Amino acid sequence: MITLEAYWKGRDKEHADELTSNIRANAQRTVDAANELLARAGRSDINFVNSGWRPKAVNDATANAASHSKHLTAEAVDLPDVDRTLATWCADNLDVARELGIYYEDFRWTPTWVHLQI
Repeated sequence: MITLEAYWKGRDKEHADELTSNIRANAQRTVDAANELLARAGRSDINFVNSGWRPKAVNDATANAASHSKHLTAEAVDLPDVDRTLATWCADNLDVARELGIYYEDFRWTPTWVHLQI
């Protein structure tokens, strides 16, 4: 299970001036969707994120990050997936993504993680 603390990665304190009520609400929705996906995939082993909310300075310093990334608004999360078993499950169960209202970045471009956004 992913917690909000894991999602924030301390950035809620370091960049508190950028943290709006809308970003907080988005983060909760994103974490809830990720946890529901992980539960359905039977992945209780994933309890941290590669990337959660990214304040502008963090996003700007992140290699290959889009300037309009959903991470900026806390509507995205990158889940670790070095062995690609989560990506495979997600690709085989796209109906779950539709039901949860989430979108995956093309798995070819996320070789060691699954990017999902609400």
